[in-house]
Amino acid sequence: MRNDLVIGKMIEIIEKLQGYVGDSNYKSFSGNDMLIDACVFNLSQLGEVANRIDEEYEESHSDIPWRQIYGLRNRIIHDYEGINLNLIWEIIQEDLPELLEKLKKIQ
Repeated sequence: MRNDLVIGKMIEIIEKLQGYVGDSNYKSFSGNDMLIDACVFNLSQLGEVANRIDEEYEESHSDIPWRQIYGLRNRIIHDYEGINLNLIWEIIQEDLPELLEKLKKIQ
Protein backbone atom coordinates (compact mmCIF):
# COMPACT_ATOMS: atom_id res chain seq x y z
CA MET A 1 0.00 0.00 0.00
CA ARG A 2 1.34 3.45 -0.87
CA ASN A 3 2.39 5.63 2.02
CA ASP A 4 -0.13 8.37 1.18
CA LEU A 5 -2.94 5.82 1.25
CA VAL A 6 -1.70 4.49 4.59
CA ILE A 7 -1.67 8.00 6.06
CA GLY A 8 -5.19 8.61 4.72
CA LYS A 9 -6.43 5.36 6.25
CA MET A 10 -4.81 6.21 9.60
CA ILE A 11 -6.52 9.60 9.60
CA GLU A 12 -9.84 7.92 8.80
CA ILE A 13 -9.45 5.47 11.69
CA ILE A 14 -8.53 8.20 14.18
CA GLU A 15 -11.48 10.35 13.13
CA LYS A 16 -13.77 7.32 13.46
CA LEU A 17 -12.46 6.68 16.99
CA GLN A 18 -12.99 10.30 17.94
CA GLY A 19 -16.54 10.08 16.62
CA TYR A 20 -17.21 6.95 18.64
CA VAL A 21 -16.20 8.50 21.94
CA GLY A 22 -17.62 11.94 21.16
CA ASP A 23 -18.29 13.76 24.42
CA SER A 24 -18.11 10.59 26.51
CA ASN A 25 -16.26 10.55 29.78
CA TYR A 26 -14.23 7.65 31.13
CA LYS A 27 -17.10 6.33 33.23
CA SER A 28 -19.50 6.07 30.29
CA PHE A 29 -16.72 4.67 28.08
CA SER A 30 -15.66 2.00 30.56
CA GLY A 31 -19.27 0.94 31.11
CA ASN A 32 -20.06 0.43 27.42
CA ASP A 33 -18.75 -2.89 26.12
CA MET A 34 -19.75 -2.16 22.54
CA LEU A 35 -17.89 1.16 22.57
CA ILE A 36 -14.83 -0.48 24.13
CA ASP A 37 -14.85 -3.22 21.50
CA ALA A 38 -15.18 -0.69 18.66
CA CYS A 39 -12.36 1.45 20.02
CA VAL A 40 -10.01 -1.44 20.75
CA PHE A 41 -10.65 -2.93 17.31
CA ASN A 42 -9.95 0.38 15.58
CA LEU A 43 -6.78 0.97 17.61
CA SER A 44 -5.57 -2.45 16.51
CA GLN A 45 -6.42 -1.54 12.91
CA LEU A 46 -4.48 1.70 13.30
CA GLY A 47 -1.43 -0.31 14.30
CA GLU A 48 -1.90 -2.79 11.48
CA VAL A 49 -2.11 0.01 8.91
CA ALA A 50 0.85 1.90 10.42
CA ASN A 51 3.00 -1.19 9.93
CA ARG A 52 2.56 -0.81 6.15
CA ILE A 53 4.62 2.40 6.05
CA ASP A 54 7.93 1.76 4.35
CA GLU A 55 11.10 2.15 6.37
CA GLU A 56 12.41 5.18 4.46
CA TYR A 57 9.17 7.09 4.98
CA GLU A 58 9.11 6.09 8.63
CA GLU A 59 12.63 7.42 9.11
CA SER A 60 11.86 10.69 7.32
CA HIS A 61 8.87 11.24 9.65
CA SER A 62 10.48 10.14 12.88
CA ASP A 63 8.30 12.48 14.97
CA ILE A 64 5.49 9.97 14.51
CA PRO A 65 5.77 7.00 16.90
CA TRP A 66 5.32 4.29 14.25
CA ARG A 67 6.68 1.43 16.37
CA GLN A 68 4.58 2.42 19.38
CA ILE A 69 1.45 2.47 17.24
CA TYR A 70 2.20 -0.99 15.92
CA GLY A 71 3.29 -2.16 19.36
CA LEU A 72 -0.11 -1.23 20.77
CA ARG A 73 -1.69 -3.34 18.05
CA ASN A 74 0.42 -6.32 19.16
CA ARG A 75 -0.53 -5.83 22.81
CA ILE A 76 -4.22 -5.68 21.90
CA ILE A 77 -4.14 -8.70 19.61
CA HIS A 78 -2.13 -10.91 21.93
CA ASP A 79 -3.65 -9.92 25.28
CA TYR A 80 -7.23 -8.79 24.71
CA GLU A 81 -8.37 -9.87 28.18
CA GLY A 82 -5.57 -7.88 29.80
CA ILE A 83 -6.30 -4.56 28.11
CA ASN A 84 -5.94 -1.58 30.40
CA LEU A 85 -9.01 0.58 29.77
CA ASN A 86 -7.40 3.59 31.39
CA LEU A 87 -4.55 3.32 28.90
CA ILE A 88 -6.93 2.93 25.95
CA TRP A 89 -8.90 5.98 27.13
CA GLU A 90 -5.73 8.06 27.56
CA ILE A 91 -4.51 7.10 24.09
CA ILE A 92 -7.82 8.12 22.53
CA GLN A 93 -8.12 11.36 24.50
CA GLU A 94 -4.49 12.50 24.70
CA ASP A 95 -2.37 10.82 22.04
CA LEU A 96 -4.67 10.55 19.04
CA PRO A 97 -5.43 14.27 18.65
CA GLU A 98 -1.70 15.03 18.43
CA LEU A 99 -1.11 12.09 16.08
CA LEU A 100 -3.99 13.23 13.88
CA GLU A 101 -2.50 16.70 13.62
CA LYS A 102 0.91 15.29 12.63
CA LEU A 103 -0.60 12.94 10.06
CA LYS A 104 -2.64 15.71 8.46
CA LYS A 105 0.54 17.79 8.08
CA ILE A 106 2.29 15.05 6.11
CA GLN A 107 -0.70 13.92 4.10
